[in-house]
Amino acid sequence: MNPFLRALFFWIVVRPIVLIVLGLNVRRRELLPKSGPAIIVANHNSHLDALVLMTLFSTRQMNKVHPVAAADYFLKNKYLAWFSTKVLGIIPINRVISKTQENPLQPIDDALAKDQILILFPEGSRGDPEHLDQFKTGIARIAQHHTEVDIVPVFMHGLGKALPRGEALLVPFFCDIFIGPTFRWTGSRVSFMEKLTEEMQKLVDEKPKSDW
Repeated sequence: MNPFLRALFFWIVVRPIVLIVLGLNVRRRELLPKSGPAIIVANHNSHLDALVLMTLFSTRQMNKVHPVAAADYFLKNKYLAWFSTKVLGIIPINRVISKTQENPLQPIDDALAKDQILILFPEGSRGDPEHLDQFKTGIARIAQHHTEVDIVPVFMHGLGKALPRGEALLVPFFCDIFIGPTFRWTGSRVSFMEKLTEEMQKLVDEKPKSDW
């Protein structure tokens, strides 16, 4: 990752879009991790999700913030791979596990060992706008291996309408971001997934009652 290019991209491109075109209402910003290791777990409805979450951090903090992303998508050609790794600073993960790959989550383990803050979308691919899909259990495996790492639940409302899946045109849309209290490994994968689902549902229940 190139810190200079990343800072330039966010200050010139991303922050103006987020602050001027969209506008954010962030609830309980103070619950965001000040340092790592930590994992932000969020819903996933738009390509804007990770970018918006990263703008919630200062430039100095942002150098430690990395989205976890699918290697088969973000590394599919050399240009996208360069931008994804050098500017966005993604942690690429293989979604298709091969027999020769001992631990597909090793890049995540390595990043947390370096006190990084990771952004992870446990739903997997982008879903319907503001609809919370069932979480995949990979996040429980990560938490089990890193029992002292804080998990920070975040629910975003509005980004799925601003730039929904399959669309290339950005629509100005005010967005709400709800940040919940941190928690850690609960002792079993079942109880951890129940806890995660419960905390995320609490945030979902805070969103505006009016529908689009």
